[in-house]
Amino acid sequence: MTATRLFNRAVIRLSSQEPGEDVAAFLQGLVTNDVTGPLPVWAGLLSPQGKALFDFLVWPGADGSLLLDCEAERADALAKRLSLYRLRRKITIARDDTLGVHWRDHIGDGAATDPRLSALGERWIAPAVPEDESADNAWLKQRLELGVTEGIAELGDGDILWLECNAVELHGVSFSKGCYVGQENTARMNWRQKVNRRLVVVPLGQSDPARQRASYPALGLAVDHLQVADLVPASLPHWLASAIG
Repeated sequence: MTATRLFNRAVIRLSSQEPGEDVAAFLQGLVTNDVTGPLPVWAGLLSPQGKALFDFLVWPGADGSLLLDCEAERADALAKRLSLYRLRRKITIARDDTLGVHWRDHIGDGAATDPRLSALGERWIAPAVPEDESADNAWLKQRLELGVTEGIAELGDGDILWLECNAVELHGVSFSKGCYVGQENTARMNWRQKVNRRLVVVPLGQSDPARQRASYPALGLAVDHLQVADLVPASLPHWLASAIG
């Protein structure tokens, strides 16, 4: 069996408890991307100041439910955070350990292309079975070599603004969908084109300890939070270099 399962990812299911309860409308008012259109999309749940708390992919589920492909170690915290906004709405928000997230390093085999960057490959959600084999290390290597960051170790917990996580370039934000938590500051930054810092994957030997978010010695890479003025476009992945000029 080919190793495709990402064991460091988990699935949260949002489902209606009664007819007429619109799960997509509930999530639409909370997260950065449009979850009422084509899925999957990459999205964030932010602080009111527009800083990243959680990031995840949103997938369609059965009977109007939505599935969140999220960091496994943060799944319970994400479900709890979303539940704070539920109030009296008849929506179930719970981790679904019967499902697993899968990935392969290329596209064209029938699964969904990663909505952030096609070079990341394709993903799908399937029933978890004991025979699943881990692709976590291969995914980490491919993701970092392409300069894409994710998760609490890199994006932080209320530390880094969503646009500094390269959300525009990686299709993680909609500026036409309407309000969500943290929308005001995020939209203002985009309007003013004022993103002063960026999360960037750098060679470990060139990482600035004062700006380092995470390090991966086995891969010789690190994630730094750097001033845009200090970035050299030639050293950046093409998708980011073209954005910052």
